[in-house]
Amino acid sequence: MAYTMREVAKRAGVSPATVSRVLNKAHHISPETSQRVLEVVNLLQYHKNVHARRLSTGQSNLLGLVISEITNPYFPEVIKGFQAAAWGRGYDALLCNTEYDQERTRSVVNKLIESDVRGVAVTTASVGRKMTAELTAAGIPVVFSDLGPAGALVSNVSINYQRGISQAIEHVAGLGHRRAALIAGPEDNRTAVMIRRALEAGLKERNIDLLRVTHCDSHLDAGASAVRTMLASSHTATVVFCGSDRIAMGAMSALEEEGAKVPEDVSVIGIDDISFAFLTRPPLTTIRVPREQLGKTAFEALEKMLRLKRRKGAEYHLETDLVVRKSTAPAR
Repeated sequence: MAYTMREVAKRAGVSPATVSRVLNKAHHISPETSQRVLEVVNLLQYHKNVHARRLSTGQSNLLGLVISEITNPYFPEVIKGFQAAAWGRGYDALLCNTEYDQERTRSVVNKLIESDVRGVAVTTASVGRKMTAELTAAGIPVVFSDLGPAGALVSNVSINYQRGISQAIEHVAGLGHRRAALIAGPEDNRTAVMIRRALEAGLKERNIDLLRVTHCDSHLDAGASAVRTMLASSHTATVVFCGSDRIAMGAMSALEEEGAKVPEDVSVIGIDDISFAFLTRPPLTTIRVPREQLGKTAFEALEKMLRLKRRKGAEYHLETDLVVRKSTAPAR
């Protein structure tokens, strides 16, 4: 038998509105009342009727989260942070991935609008404002990552890659490295371009020669291919900076296949600090991006806009830090 919210309220001795506030984790509900309501909810095995709520209030409690690809180990912590924060405040999350495809991205945007989402967090640099203009035109707040600036219905979470990059350059300079190579991410990815420019400027400032810059996608085989091209050059770098940990892992694999030892012959540095980074052999030195915090902050930015009558967005900032492991060593 399916029970209604009114029946739950009657059993608990409260109003239906109180049951709703307890289930949505609203503030100003006493612990005793919450416990009594939740005991009845468990006893009756009551479940919220999302469609009924949408009919009665005219809005859902559904938020959208857009990522690039579900198989990319960068995103699980982002998803974890966003979902935990959303569920903790009574929201549900609709996860969508674009696979770096424009047609798929348009379908994702249409799906989000059709699903009547309250807000959307776009945590991939492969999607910009032009692709999501229909969301804001429909009055749906959007949070971007490293796009800026904030405005009406738009917030932005900036990741300060410069800090971690500066730490990485100081680290390798202290190890005596003077010849570097860079395997950057895709040329059409704004985060990859930002990282490349920061590395170029930082290396020049420390008088470290950047012998080669190669662009590739973020897959393992792309990093491997870029390293083989680098090794064919007459000017061999002693340290390789990579635009992501996945690129770095592919690079390390290719170096090993070509007979170059990491870090004795070549030091390697990644970016992201994905969960597999410390499992590589040797463990990867990398720039840690606070991805779970990114997910939490994206939710907080959405919730704040939803509370404001003018739905004005804001800027948020997250820091990166270098994590030194064993893939870097003194220059040969």
